[in-house]
Amino acid sequence: MAKITGRKRHSIRKSQASALFSGLCAQIGESAALFMSDRVEILETNAGFALYLIDKKPQLMDSGEWVFPTLQGLLEHPFPERRIVVDSGAVPFVVNGADIMRPGIVSVTEDVKAGCPVQVVEERHGKPLALGVALYDAGDLMRKTAGKMVKTLHYIGDDLWNVEF
Repeated sequence: MAKITGRKRHSIRKSQASALFSGLCAQIGESAALFMSDRVEILETNAGFALYLIDKKPQLMDSGEWVFPTLQGLLEHPFPERRIVVDSGAVPFVVNGADIMRPGIVSVTEDVKAGCPVQVVEERHGKPLALGVALYDAGDLMRKTAGKMVKTLHYIGDDLWNVEF
């Protein structure tokens, strides 16, 4: 992935913010209220997605299909929805951008759906390590015994973590 830089940055209208938060509410439910703010800016990037800056911090990302918190947003406002927990053996691979494989998964929340974004957290402290797109629903994911379960999109130390704006 090439270095991600911001192209345009501007404040959004209240109606746009309302649409943004309703999309976020569709993904994470009541926890979307954690991200509400009077000051929301959009940062268009060269990577095909937009970042929403809440109080000047990149806390939400919009892929066009869904809106979900970035890792910075998850660290500042942790929430229990859309969570996949991995064991300590998987942590070194996840923080280097590896996709999530079934043997490393300890637990999955019931609201995980195929094709939707999820947060990947480590089991000991519950800290988010990565964001990805689930390849299976929660039930199917737990029934499987091997293979790739989550396609990683964003992890600690990647270009999105270090975005310049």
